[in-house]
Amino acid sequence: MISVLVLATIAIFAVAYVTYGRFVARQLGLGDTYQTPAHEINDGVDYVPARAPLLLGQHFSAIAAAGPIVGPILAAIAFGWLPAWLWIILGAIFIGGVHDFAALTASVRHKAASVGEIARLYLPGRTYVFFLVFIWLALVYVIIAFTDITAQTFKAVAQGEAYGPGVAASSVLYLALAVVMGLLLRFTRLKLWLLTAVFLPLVLLAVWLGPQLPAPVLSFFGGISVKQWDVVLLIYCFVASVIPMWLLLQPRGYLGGWLLYLTIFIGLAGALFGGFEIAYPALNVAGLKSLANGSLLFPFLFITVACGACSGFHAIVSSGTTSKQLNKETDARPIGYGAMLLEGVVAVLALATVIMIGRGSEQLKMDPNLIYAHGLAQYLDLMGVSFGVAFPFALLAFSTFVYDTLDVSTRLARYILQELTGWRGLWGNWLAAALSLAAPLTFLLAAEEKAYKYAWPIFGTSNQMLASLTLLAVSGWLLRSGRRAFYTILPMLFMLVTTMVALVLQVLPFLAALPDLVAGKGAKREVLISGTCGAVLLVLGGLSALSATRALLTRPAPSYPASGV
Repeated sequence: MISVLVLATIAIFAVAYVTYGRFVARQLGLGDTYQTPAHEINDGVDYVPARAPLLLGQHFSAIAAAGPIVGPILAAIAFGWLPAWLWIILGAIFIGGVHDFAALTASVRHKAASVGEIARLYLPGRTYVFFLVFIWLALVYVIIAFTDITAQTFKAVAQGEAYGPGVAASSVLYLALAVVMGLLLRFTRLKLWLLTAVFLPLVLLAVWLGPQLPAPVLSFFGGISVKQWDVVLLIYCFVASVIPMWLLLQPRGYLGGWLLYLTIFIGLAGALFGGFEIAYPALNVAGLKSLANGSLLFPFLFITVACGACSGFHAIVSSGTTSKQLNKETDARPIGYGAMLLEGVVAVLALATVIMIGRGSEQLKMDPNLIYAHGLAQYLDLMGVSFGVAFPFALLAFSTFVYDTLDVSTRLARYILQELTGWRGLWGNWLAAALSLAAPLTFLLAAEEKAYKYAWPIFGTSNQMLASLTLLAVSGWLLRSGRRAFYTILPMLFMLVTTMVALVLQVLPFLAALPDLVAGKGAKREVLISGTCGAVLLVLGGLSALSATRALLTRPAPSYPASGV
């Protein structure tokens, strides 16, 4: 039964947090002796101390997003639920959790430096440039994939009824509420618990109110095409990435975290007490060559599950925004390691929504966000909530997770581009944000409908390779600091080999299509995009790994004036 699978997951993660999480904390030497960058710098814009519950909600919602929902569902359909579940468990404990925890700690110990800056300190100069460009491209793919998924959500249709316009309307109300909460947090002395008690019910009211708005309003939202939604969402990303963090990112992340907790509760209640049986096969033998251009279980299981087990994007969040808000060092364990294990729970609950579907069902042909929303709606039906309320709620919850990733990704892409160019000030912020969104805009306008489907393999691969390169940079810091690093080096080697093989397999169809391109016969757009991007990422990743490995073996330790290095 699904309940047994979920209970086993929770028990394993709980033991891992207490044991392996504590082990990693000891290895990193956590303590509250040193002042964190949030207190040391505290500029009121990017460096702002945040209480642990507020920061955990923001960090968790930023890293969780749609990745641990879409990835496990795609992987389970293609390969069966058992390989996906095993990788979520092992990956989150020994790779993803360690990666997030170590990256956050390393950033805090270096005055909230990005992983790219840490790479510059411990690796040769050209590796730093390769690393930053790789990170920027990985963020571009994050923005592409999740923008398109959100746009598809706003056009969602189920049981013959268009739910997307109502979800879009609820999203606008949700964002407006987050801004109001941010203003109240900033300019009044109202307590966080009081604002939570007021605004969380208002968010739930917005979920209900969106589909109930007058017909002309819903018709307006319904008349916006997917491509137009792509543009609107990218404009939102631009605005959200340049305004102060306290105005939108922090309150929206906090409220989004509560929605995430609520969906986890619904998923747990439904999975544990709904009596649902596992209907999908544990191993889909016929599907082992069905995903990512006919590739095998290895390596595409790992890059398809993506964020549910390990994500390089988490390191960018940890070192880009979370480390600038960490109140004290010991908060890094629940926020870094604990949040990754919670994301593993989200991934398994997403897995449960697909494995309750029988093989051959028409539901398996739906987009992953709709499969997930249908599953949550079934759970809520057990609690007496009608499908007309439950389904839009699930879709809005899905969208709020994506908002967290979209604006954080754009802000981080802005940081990276500013590191590369040295642009500063208001115009530097605006220009870096605009250029970071130009590539996603071009891609999405040129691509076919549902571009995320052929963007996902490259997104997953770049994401996992970024994790391996981050672990490589963190290992350099640990070794140069005289600390043991085997618990970061071994995961780094596994992820590096996996992603290199995945990129090679994705580039091969592109190389095979080159003769047709030269002859002017054309080739499938998916092959061209995946092959070209895969080749660029393969070169950048390979050069970064080779240069970094050489540096670790030969370069002396740097001198860096950071607390607690």
